[in-house]
Amino acid sequence: MNNNKIARLKLLPLSIAAALACGAAQQASAEIMLYDKDDTTFSTDGYINAFYVNTKVDREGEQFDRRQSRVKMGFLPNWLGFNFGKQMDDLKLGGRASFWVTINDSETNGTDTAIDVRQFYGTVSNPEWGEVLVGKDFGLFARSNIFLDELLAGYGNVSDTLGLVDGNGVSFGNIGTGYPYPFPTSQITYRNNNLAEGLRFAIGIMDPVDTNDDSAAGKAYQDQPRYESEVSYQFDLGGATIYSWLNGAYQTSSNTDDNVDDVTSKGVGYGVQAKVAGFSVTASGFQAKGINPFFTNNLGEPTLRDIDSDGYLLQGSYTFGKNRVALSYGKTEDDGNGLGVAADYETRGIAYFRTINDNLKLVAEYNQYKIDAASGSGLNEDSDTLAVGAVLSW
Repeated sequence: MNNNKIARLKLLPLSIAAALACGAAQQASAEIMLYDKDDTTFSTDGYINAFYVNTKVDREGEQFDRRQSRVKMGFLPNWLGFNFGKQMDDLKLGGRASFWVTINDSETNGTDTAIDVRQFYGTVSNPEWGEVLVGKDFGLFARSNIFLDELLAGYGNVSDTLGLVDGNGVSFGNIGTGYPYPFPTSQITYRNNNLAEGLRFAIGIMDPVDTNDDSAAGKAYQDQPRYESEVSYQFDLGGATIYSWLNGAYQTSSNTDDNVDDVTSKGVGYGVQAKVAGFSVTASGFQAKGINPFFTNNLGEPTLRDIDSDGYLLQGSYTFGKNRVALSYGKTEDDGNGLGVAADYETRGIAYFRTINDNLKLVAEYNQYKIDAASGSGLNEDSDTLAVGAVLSW
């Protein structure tokens, strides 16, 4: 077991308090218009949530076994976003900045609550040729996998091995148990939403990341950016609305020291969601080589190898009136790029969502999380979590 990797990961929940892109996906319908004049708009959106959480931790060796109560955020952090738009002749100019925060201070940091900027980008678009985005936004690989997670507004897994039970940031939802997190990164991305009715395409160049170690005699480097893309297609069939997608990533990382192996990182994500009446069924997955199974940007800087990880997520939900019930099962099998030891990561969840009005939702969720690794690795874990909370959005 690589203790350094686990130590780094235990710092991650605070650093990913910006976690997810649901804000980008949902803000358009909930935004409050602050200015709309002379073909110029400026609006705001926001998201606030808090949960009472009780987790029963059962880890290898028993020295960490306990029942821990918390009041903290769910899978999504809290954010405040601002959106800009201006029509200039035949070009539409846009921009978004979102500020993501954790609500949990700590004994060590006092009131030094983290504030992260996870989106800061501009767009130039035209109905005829599409849109170009420049700046910082979430990646394309595994993007729809996480955006369409039925438990996005819920809680999800809180692995104690990964430092999530006592962490100051978000829970992990299904990160590492069905998909990696498409971390925000600097990029130049082109989108065309007019190839055909329901067909969308995006391709971008992303700032690359080191996937092999610097050494005493050398330096890790990338002579090309990371390439990511996604194609999605939505259509109606037999009274059901079907949304399908395919995304991917490719990058190479070298070292000026010839004794350090190059790493080729490549992955593909895929999925389909079907909705009919009040029912929704989602099946998604990914396969990757040389990619961190938790984070697409290799947060924590573990040294990666050309070994595999793959995962899948199966979910279903039923909405009746103002109520929604969702079931979820996800699993990732990793040959060792995550924590340095081959392990399976698995989560099961059931959640109930009650919509009070357009801006307020109540949530109750029960989640079971499991790590299955070699005996004596110190990674094996079974944790059960009950979370009850409220979500406010605008």
